[in-house]
Amino acid sequence: MELVKNIFFNTDKLTPFIKVKISYAGKFFEDGSQKVFIHYGFGSSWENSNNIEMIKSNVGFQAEIELTNSDTFNICFYNDKNEWDNNNSKNYIFTIEKADLSLIPIEENNSLISSKKLRKFYLWKKKFKINIYKAITFLPRLINGKYKRKLNPN
Repeated sequence: MELVKNIFFNTDKLTPFIKVKISYAGKFFEDGSQKVFIHYGFGSSWENSNNIEMIKSNVGFQAEIELTNSDTFNICFYNDKNEWDNNNSKNYIFTIEKADLSLIPIEENNSLISSKKLRKFYLWKKKFKINIYKAITFLPRLINGKYKRKLNPN
């Protein structure tokens, strides 16, 4: 996904606590710089800021960063000559979308339901939907008398 010209992410949206791969094909890649670093931080005051050397590939420079539970993800780039690409001093700022917690089932003691229970619930829900579909397609044919059972040739 391209969020800004020549900056790509391997995900459709940025959410907290995921690892995101960033590909940069901006001016340093076009100029043939040998080393490019990403400077990143979170929130309006660049909390947890860090620098990582990006790996050069055929499509640009790449790095993998784990996002934190913050509102924004801020990045800029610099090369080994200490030249900066910081979006004309505005930096590249991306919104980190919060997960909708209303979709997560909570038990009475406010702990998350175990993954086993969620899986079991999902399977029962799927079976229920399939049975409803079968009933909807089978009952009208049975009522109209147009239902013919396929006989086994054995």
